[in-house]
Amino acid sequence: MPSYKSPAMQRYLRRLAVFMVIYVALIFAVGTVFRAAPPTGILAWGVAVLPALPILGVFWTIARLLAEETDEYMRQLLVRQSLFATAFCLSIMTVWEFLQNYEVVPLGNGGFGAAFFWFVGLGFGGVWNALTNRSEAEE
Repeated sequence: MPSYKSPAMQRYLRRLAVFMVIYVALIFAVGTVFRAAPPTGILAWGVAVLPALPILGVFWTIARLLAEETDEYMRQLLVRQSLFATAFCLSIMTVWEFLQNYEVVPLGNGGFGAAFFWFVGLGFGGVWNALTNRSEAEE
């Protein structure tokens, strides 16, 4: 799939790059703010949520790719990859929550939330697509 560059994929890559640049900048900026002069009250909430906004933008970007992609086969691969990511994320988070419920692991997740595991699953879904497409082509 890396060599596939439809207009929809090109727009996706541009949007993704913009959101990732904003995300990295906000992670550093918000970290600096909280170390140097931590805000309080409602301002703390507003500043702390800023790095989450570009992640939401990435989710929107993926949704736009699915809507804009005109190649039905590529769209099917993207949907399958997203479903794999969703199942992976839900599985990890469900197991983790039961481990927390029974106090096998401490509360919290060390900064790794559902979005992190969804993106990891998206990567695994891409690998799954590549492996299954290769094996289907050999048949």
